[in-house]
Amino acid sequence: MNALSKVPCTIVTGFLGAGKTTLVRHVLENADGRRLAVIVNEFGDVGIDGEILRGCGVESCPEDSIVELANGCLCCTVADDFVPALKGLLDRPSPPEHIVIETSGLALPKPLVKAFNWPEIASRVTVDGVVAVVDGAAVAAGRFADDPEALARQRAEDASLDHDNPLEEVFEDQLLCADLVILNKADLLSADQRESVAAEIGRTLPRAVKVVETENGRVPVRVLLGLGAEAESDLDRRPSHHDLEGEHDHEDFDTFILDLPTFSSPQQVVDRLVRAAEAHDILRMKGFVDIAGKAMRLLVQGVGARIQHQYDRKWPADARRGRLVVIAEKGFDRDAISELIRG
Repeated sequence: MNALSKVPCTIVTGFLGAGKTTLVRHVLENADGRRLAVIVNEFGDVGIDGEILRGCGVESCPEDSIVELANGCLCCTVADDFVPALKGLLDRPSPPEHIVIETSGLALPKPLVKAFNWPEIASRVTVDGVVAVVDGAAVAAGRFADDPEALARQRAEDASLDHDNPLEEVFEDQLLCADLVILNKADLLSADQRESVAAEIGRTLPRAVKVVETENGRVPVRVLLGLGAEAESDLDRRPSHHDLEGEHDHEDFDTFILDLPTFSSPQQVVDRLVRAAEAHDILRMKGFVDIAGKAMRLLVQGVGARIQHQYDRKWPADARRGRLVVIAEKGFDRDAISELIRG
């Protein structure tokens, strides 16, 4: 079947906190009437990202067109979760004109691209493009080194390090599969930093791929959708650290959900999250907070000690309670983190 007759799908990948959900929300809010659907892969069983996207309230992507998959990362649950979810959207009386797939921050995109060759869906969908979202400020700060030579030197100089760090591998795999790289949070970088980070990304990319600088995921939809990559037919040019390995896992990471009390102000929340992030190796925090006297819920998102917050939408009448998802490398002290945040 000709690719033009297939429903195009855009895979949005990127490391923890890069801004994938913000980017997808921007697409939904600027769809210009195009009928969209979203498959969002949560890391953990609280649908924070799905809730953020449902807050868009746009007619082109009603709430029932936002499908959450929380049983594990998509690259590991293709058969059980992803393919059935995709078929469910395609079998609707009015199927979407474009499907956006937001992976978890720890997912590898290549296994997902491979799934588009499965007989059940191969004739019905195509990967229009893989969009990798990069947290420019995090890379500039050296939190995720994506220069393989520099990483090799660091490992050689560290006598106590006797294994590869999977953080860099996941980050690199997302770049290696990309058709477009979004260098997000560029407003937090100086001109020299932007140039340096773009150069580091360029050294990782295996082929000519455009890098677009942006802030808050604000990229014209025409730039993101309509790439026409047919990525599932182009797998050989998308190398992966895991090509010769078995099933990908996340044994080096763990997540827990923290019920939150009511706070007196957004700043009180931010101060406690910063203290927790500085004291422990927390990769990501995301959730909703109840602020005393406010009808709207406060959305908080943290990458390391960088915390963003904004009022998102009104609390549901029967579900006003704060909850936070915390992702960190295994071995963290859950009780200590909880005490710092809850007080």
